[in-house]
Amino acid sequence: MASSPSVTADLLADTIHALQSGLTSLPLSQAMDTTEAWQQQFLQSGIPELQDIAREIGNLQSLLTSQPLDGPSLGRSLGMLGAQISDLLPHAPEDRKLGLSQLSTLLLRIGGELEVDNNGR
Repeated sequence: MASSPSVTADLLADTIHALQSGLTSLPLSQAMDTTEAWQQQFLQSGIPELQDIAREIGNLQSLLTSQPLDGPSLGRSLGMLGAQISDLLPHAPEDRKLGLSQLSTLLLRIGGELEVDNNGR
C-alpha cells in the first residue's frame, strides 16, 4: 500500500528541516525513525531506482548504529544518497522537485563535510 502524497511531502519537509538543523542536533532515535520511513516508502514503490536508495538507507542505518561512528563512511553514504536522489530529479513529480533538490544538496554537502573533516585529522 503506497503512502499518501501528503505524508511524503511532510516527510520530505521534516527531513530537510532536520538536516538544516545539523546532524548533531538530531537524536539517533529520530534519525532511525526517519530513515526507516523513507526506506519503507522506497522499498514498497516497486521502482528499482528507489529500491536502490532504500538499500543505501539500510547501509546508512548500519553505520549510524555502529560504534565508534565512522565519519568518512557516513559521509560517503550520505553523499551516495544525495547523488541517487539527484539522479531521480528529472523524473520526480513537479511539486516534489524543489524539496528533493534541497535534500540532495544537503546530503551531498554534509556527506562531503564528514569525509573532509574526518580524513583531515
